[in-house]
Amino acid sequence: MMYLLLLVGFALLVKGADMFVDGSSSIAGILKVPSLIIGLTIVAMGTSAPEASVSITAGLAGNADISLGNVVGSNIFNVLFVVGLCAVIFPAETPKDIMKRDVWWNIAASIGLLLLILDKKLSRLDGVILLVAFVTYIGLMIRSALKNRVEGDSQETMSVPKSIIFAILGLAMIILGGNLVVDNASKIAIAWGMSEALVGLTIVAIGTSLPELVTSVTASKKGDSGISLGNAVGSDLFNIMFILGIASVLAPITVAPELIIDTIIMIAVTVLITIFCKTSTKINRVEGIIMLVGYIVYTAYIIMR
Repeated sequence: MMYLLLLVGFALLVKGADMFVDGSSSIAGILKVPSLIIGLTIVAMGTSAPEASVSITAGLAGNADISLGNVVGSNIFNVLFVVGLCAVIFPAETPKDIMKRDVWWNIAASIGLLLLILDKKLSRLDGVILLVAFVTYIGLMIRSALKNRVEGDSQETMSVPKSIIFAILGLAMIILGGNLVVDNASKIAIAWGMSEALVGLTIVAIGTSLPELVTSVTASKKGDSGISLGNAVGSDLFNIMFILGIASVLAPITVAPELIIDTIIMIAVTVLITIFCKTSTKINRVEGIIMLVGYIVYTAYIIMR
């Protein structure tokens, strides 16, 4: 039964995130916000809503390893698997704004997280620091959106009432799905003799990252690198600064030693994608394959350790 409920939870997370993104993106389209900004903010937040629901719920329930493991595992999955797969499917030009600003924010946020957890905990003060950084980043995004509003891309839109309904229903499904995933993933971990950290880094991380995968691959097929890469980078930033910020403010998180190693790996893959973006104006198929192989190697490592 717990396996069925876990699948139901994932289904609710994916469908809920899809509805939330559709509703939010529709409103952004009506306001004529550029696709890059949509990818870095609204879509990134929407597709990261499952991680938020799971990590915050897990933190409040005392499952700290699932809370932090979910974020770190999701970020590694986003960079190596999601971006790698998009590069293999359709190598696209890297938006200049991402290279000038957002990848550096991603590296800084990842290193900042490592520094905060070196004492093997994320305190409420650490959470406040992460949230202040998040507000600063969003402020920059809003300023950029207002600056480029006149040049906004045309987006497919629904009516405003329908957009709001989609966003509200999507959020409700995300919250319910998050509860189901945390409860049943914890039961499976106990039944299999797995640690909560491993469950968070694998099963939960991949499951909650499905919205990012679907959204980025779809955008990549359409040749919209602003949405695809912006979604992955924006989701990583949102996961670290907002999700862990909120989770640790609500309930301080104790950090398992192995998760410090995984955070260092997360920093390494974040630097890797920056190097790939810098070597040319796009991440090519060969680099995409390297990233996919890297994720397979990482998964084998955390299962075997």
